[in-house]
Amino acid sequence: QVQLVESGGGLVQPGGSLRLSCTASGSILSIYVMDWYRQTPGKQRELVARILSGRSTYYADIVKGRFVISRDNAKSTVYLQMNSLKPEDTAVYYCHIGANGGSTNYWGQGTQVIVSS
Repeated sequence: QVQLVESGGGLVQPGGSLRLSCTASGSILSIYVMDWYRQTPGKQRELVARILSGRSTYYADIVKGRFVISRDNAKSTVYLQMNSLKPEDTAVYYCHIGANGGSTNYWGQGTQVIVSS
């Protein structure tokens, strides 16, 4: 069973940066999408950034211009570079990999990001 292992979360001051990483423990074939979502208590999980197999990207308006998603297919890893962090970016961040046209989905365990002075 392939697992996604996330790292890079933590406590950072407003205006700071963090880089999240998500690596698959094994090979995943036919990947078509790699995403980062986030969730705060009492709210639904929301899409933050997405990168498709053709490397086109999508960003939620609230992070556009501050976050950058990238992928390393050789390492089965997706990254989220987060800059100019704000307190409202505080959340648990989850990575997701979709494969086989959406019939197979993998989720990370979540990594906490806290933006506070």
